[in-house]
Amino acid sequence: MSYLDNDRLKQIGFLLLILFLAILLFKETYLFFPGFLGAVTLYVICRRWMFRLIEVRKWKKNLAAAILMTASFLVILLPIGALVNMLSSRVAYAAAHSGELINKARELNEKLHQEIGVNLLSTQQLQKLQEGITAFLPGFLGATFNTLTAIALMYFMLYFMLVNGRKMEETLYEYIPLRDENVDRLGREFNTLVFANALGIPLIAVIQGVVSLIGYLVFGVPQPFFWFVVTCFTAMLPVIGAAAVYVPMGVYLLAVGNTWQGIAVLVYGFGVVGISDNVSRLLLAKKIADVHPLITIFGVIIGVNLFGFIGLIFGPLLISMFILLLEIYSNEYLVKRRDRRQRHQQEAPAQSNHPPAG
Repeated sequence: MSYLDNDRLKQIGFLLLILFLAILLFKETYLFFPGFLGAVTLYVICRRWMFRLIEVRKWKKNLAAAILMTASFLVILLPIGALVNMLSSRVAYAAAHSGELINKARELNEKLHQEIGVNLLSTQQLQKLQEGITAFLPGFLGATFNTLTAIALMYFMLYFMLVNGRKMEETLYEYIPLRDENVDRLGREFNTLVFANALGIPLIAVIQGVVSLIGYLVFGVPQPFFWFVVTCFTAMLPVIGAAAVYVPMGVYLLAVGNTWQGIAVLVYGFGVVGISDNVSRLLLAKKIADVHPLITIFGVIIGVNLFGFIGLIFGPLLISMFILLLEIYSNEYLVKRRDRRQRHQQEAPAQSNHPPAG
């Protein structure tokens, strides 16, 4: 018994040492964590194609990895980069002409106050808005630089993940301290969660953006493609979503005298764009796992605070993974203890029914 106790103490001490080093390394490499999450996400998306190319088509690992990385850049990152570039140019213009924008906002506020008796912005609020616009640009440019750094690190790690994919998965399979069936479940559920968050959330946002763009073109909204980009980004926000664009737009059109345009934008937004969100989620839920709205809401709040804009996707993914790990832990340890306790309770009455021998 003493030997077992000493062995258990050594195991606990060793695990505490590993945990201490893991916390220390994570603290020092926290800035690289979004790049790591991005690499894991792209690996899950590309792994099936990678294995098919090197095991069925007999391609070289380096060539297959380079082709898939280039394809992911052209299909995913290049369009996102173009959209961010378009948006950043407008943000820079807004910051440079913040005084003009505030004057227009003040005029619009006075017009709304005269026509419908509503004072949306006070003088103090307008002043804070101008200060916020001026201070937003440096933070936005800093976030853009951090995003570019995370992308570079992401592709650096993704290359080695793809080239050593089979070896990496076999190593993880051996060292994860779970039963084989739970390890298999962890892999399947993780793949599903990655596809649901990394592909489902942006795809639904793009669908809403396209539906909104149709309305912008039909109703003659100025600069419809710019508002399409803004709608795609805001559609990924929980609760508010695309309404953050078409509601202020409709109110603005009403205030400047374009009554039929304002009414049309509001009716189209609530009636068509809002329904397209529910319909697209319903259709995608048949193909990939649907993310619960509460997970999306809290995931976005936590993810944006941790990682910035990229947290819109990785925040819900982290919460989904946390819930999955809790379920697997319960299945691995708690259910086993419940089964053992129930088995003992069933055996005890059976033993009491048998009279003692002799």
